[in-house]
Amino acid sequence: MFESLRSQLLAWLLAPLALVAALDAWLTFRSAQETATIVQERMLLGAARVIGEQVHLEEGVIQVVIPPAALELFASPSRDRVFYRASGENGMLLSGYYDLALPPRLPGAEEAVYFDAVQRERPVHVVGFAQPVFAALDRGPVLIEVAQTLEGRDRLAREIWGMAVSRQLALLVLVGVLLWLGLRRGMAPLLELRDRVLERRPGSVDRLDETSVPTELRPLVLAVNDYAQRLDHHMSAHSRFIADASHQLRTPLTLLNTQVVYALRDARPAAREEALRAIHGSVQHGVRVVQQLLAWTMADAAQVPAVLPVDLAEVVRRVLEAHALNAQQRSIDLGFRGGDDSAVVRGQAQLLHELVANLVDNALRYTPAGGVVTAAVTRSGSQVTLCVEDNGPGIPQQERERVFERFYRLHDTVSDGCGLGLAIVREIARGHGARVNLSSPASGQGLVVDVVFANIIEPH
Repeated sequence: MFESLRSQLLAWLLAPLALVAALDAWLTFRSAQETATIVQERMLLGAARVIGEQVHLEEGVIQVVIPPAALELFASPSRDRVFYRASGENGMLLSGYYDLALPPRLPGAEEAVYFDAVQRERPVHVVGFAQPVFAALDRGPVLIEVAQTLEGRDRLAREIWGMAVSRQLALLVLVGVLLWLGLRRGMAPLLELRDRVLERRPGSVDRLDETSVPTELRPLVLAVNDYAQRLDHHMSAHSRFIADASHQLRTPLTLLNTQVVYALRDARPAAREEALRAIHGSVQHGVRVVQQLLAWTMADAAQVPAVLPVDLAEVVRRVLEAHALNAQQRSIDLGFRGGDDSAVVRGQAQLLHELVANLVDNALRYTPAGGVVTAAVTRSGSQVTLCVEDNGPGIPQQERERVFERFYRLHDTVSDGCGLGLAIVREIARGHGARVNLSSPASGQGLVVDVVFANIIEPH
């Protein structure tokens, strides 16, 4: 609704004030009505007392005189009608309007009773006052009633309410202006922070000074600084990755270009055939580099869902079937050892297939002809372990952490790999909540790679 934070804050501050002002206006209206009623009742009672003072006994007959001062009390611009009545004992009319309603109960001596009635089709407010006649106490008090229509009372209530509401509205406007000025002053540090961010040069990841901002803005500045630091790390890693990838692709492409030029210049069939075989090898290496780069990108950017069940043993079987021909051509004994327990983990089948494929491919590449590569899937308690073991050259203890770095190659003269296999394995494992361990087999020759999954699915 409001795009401006200042407008939102002002609205949230003024809305409760407006609600309170509306409630106060309603209460003020009720209070104004009560005040106008009190004023009217005092005037009615005053008029009744003035009339009562003129009641006297003359020759044994009670006389009631209506002095003009009693009715002049009600003079007002509203021109209300005034009715009066004086009654003796047994309700005998002494003076005034005979049809004026009697009070709901007779008041005691010098007691007043107020009530509402209808006189000649107009609502009126009435006071009934019992005036004792001291010369004829045995006859009881004279009931004096004075009634007035409600126009003056309602007009007075509206005037009182109007003045009060006008003051409230003026105060609400003044409060709104003061709030706006206060918010403008209070938002100044935020606007200053915005200007500092806008003034930064493109690509800058410098930290913002969190000591010069208010306490409430400090978490925001710290969050921006943390994000800038992570962005700087990501951008640096991305730049290094592009540089390393360019280097990895430039080398096979340069070699391929040299081999093509050599084949074009040498007309001998045997030389061309040799060049074509070399070109074929270079193309295969380039394809593998591209596949590894794509696999790394997929592993680095993938959001791994943790709800899909994947049979890890079945994934391993499919990978071994795909590499069986390569192992056979190199006389490598490629085997699988799986238990009878369930090995279903939560994750993404494509990424897990890539993880297993990289482990098996690495083992085959670094294992000499006639060697042994064995993959196994076992379950122990709440964990499933994928193990790939070979009897190749292995990895020295001091190098086992570095081999997880991108493009790091330990045996450059043994394999044509590009140094991404184990980096991809660790990245995919990390996304699945698994850990990767490197160790040596019991024989001491070769390498054992264990990937331990804790995010498994219990069998029914």
